[in-house]
Parts: sequence; C-alpha cells; structure tokens
Amino acid sequence: MSRTFAGREELAGLVREAFGADRRLDRVDRLRGGSSKGVYRLTFERGPSVVLYVWAADENFWDHRPDEGLHMFQAAHARLNDIGVRVPKVYHVDGSARHYPGEVAFVEDVRGGTLEERLGKGTEGLDRLASHLRTMAGCRDRGLGRVALVEAGQGLQETCPERVLSWALKDLAEAATRVETIGRARAEFEECLQKMAAAIEARPDHGLIHGELGPDHVLMDEDGEPVLIDIEGAMFFDVEWEHVFLRIRFHEHYERLRSDDLDERRMRFYRLAQHLSLVAGPLRLLDGDFPDREFMMGIARQHEEEALAFLRG
Repeated sequence: MSRTFAGREELAGLVREAFGADRRLDRVDRLRGGSSKGVYRLTFERGPSVVLYVWAADENFWDHRPDEGLHMFQAAHARLNDIGVRVPKVYHVDGSARHYPGEVAFVEDVRGGTLEERLGKGTEGLDRLASHLRTMAGCRDRGLGRVALVEAGQGLQETCPERVLSWALKDLAEAATRVETIGRARAEFEECLQKMAAAIEARPDHGLIHGELGPDHVLMDEDGEPVLIDIEGAMFFDVEWEHVFLRIRFHEHYERLRSDDLDERRMRFYRLAQHLSLVAGPLRLLDGDFPDREFMMGIARQHEEEALAFLRG
C-alpha cells in the first residue's frame, strides 16, 4: 500500500487556519511509533513547536478503522483534564477535512522526554503517576466502555469479565491459527479462560483507565509532572485491566504504582487475556505494511512464551 504522510505543503492551509498567517512552518517531522494515527512535530520560524495528531486512512496500519479518532480524543481529554490528570494542552481541532484529508488536533509539544527514558536514570515521576492513577480509579461510572460512548449513553451492555472473555477467545482463535504452540494448547487455554471468567462477579461501577499505559505513553513536562498521551482508548473499566498492563510494561518499577485494593482473581484472568492479545494483535498488524516489523514480532514472541508459561502454572 502506498501511503501519503503530511508535509509542509499539505499542512500549509491547516496551519493558517489554526494559527494565522504569521506562524510559518519551518519543519514537519513525523514521530515514530503510531499505528492508528500520525503524530508530527511542527517547528515554526518563530514561536514554540506544536504536535499534530492526524486520524486518517494513510496513518492507520490496521486492517480496519479502530474505534478511535478526534471525538474519542476530545471526550477522554476533557474527562482527564476535569479530574486534574495532566494531558497535553489542546490548541486547535478540526474534524471537517476542509484543510486536510483527516481529523486533526494541534496539541502542546511536551519536550521533557518520556517516562520510559527517565526510568533508566531514576524513578522521578512514578509517585506522581501513581497519584494520577488513584485519581482515575476514583472517577467512577456505572457505564462501561470508551468515555465518549459512556457519556452518550452508548456503553457496552455486558460486564467487564464478559467483555474480556469475548476479547480473549477471539484473540486465542486468531493466535491459534498463526502460532503452532498456541494452536496445540487451544483447548486448554479456552477451558482456563472460561473457568476464570465464571468465577468473577460483576461490579456496579467502573473506574477510569487509560487502557494502554506504558512508560512510553507518559511524557514529562518541565515541572517534572507526568503527562498522559495516546488517550483515545481511555474508558470506564475494571482498574485491574490497567494494572495488568502496567505490570507488564513497568517491570520492577510497577511496585511504585501498585494499588492495595486490586482483585487478584481479575488480575490473573486479565493477565492471560492480555498475553493472548499481545500475541494476536502484533501479528495482525504485521499482515499489513507496518514498518517496525522486528519490534512487533518481538512482542508477539515474548507473549507467546508468557501465555504458555501461564498454563504451566
């Protein structure tokens, strides 16, 4: 597939609309890592740089359009901002496609690096991030699902364990056709998932979670405050789902983020579900032309081993 990414000429009209004729573009740099949206740093001849998010077909490396976009971003941003969780400031949004073929948002360029980079030098930011997580967990709603959908009364009509079981069985079926070791153990995986899901009771409400909060999705501002990015997937869900992912991504640093009131049955069930997701998801992405192929294959191999180790006890 031939993809067209944003450059100075393509963005000229959009920049004029957002910032006026006085802000002239000097550089446009596409930043690494996105699979469903484009992320660009825009440097001007005068004034501070900004970051541009683009939700467009050419920026989406999946074989379907994810349930993400400007509307999901705005709803999540507003909710997180309202409860005091630091997110990048928004300068301008445009969902009309009048000036660029896609939905766009210009946001603050937080230049303190990622928390992932900081962890190699110390643990600054972890305690503040833990405070943000507690605030988010305390933001409750009876609805289930993405923030924008819950606010519109269109949340999921099932429990968290039911939703996770559905995800996990789908990921298992897909992984089993792609990975021989998973395929041989498919029946055992399915029995394990069904038993764990059946043992978990539904809850009356749910906390606010990021959904994919690794240390690369946390920037640090000039005051040492963690800034959450890639927030389109923020949703009301069991907070254990977030903590399983945190434990996977933060490794030995997770203890600084741990909550004391987590349900270990949910943690165990959601851990297996996420291992299976992190096998099937990267392999599905590699069906297309995603560029960082070795990185994605490494994730799939790691979680294949983790899932099989889970079965062994």
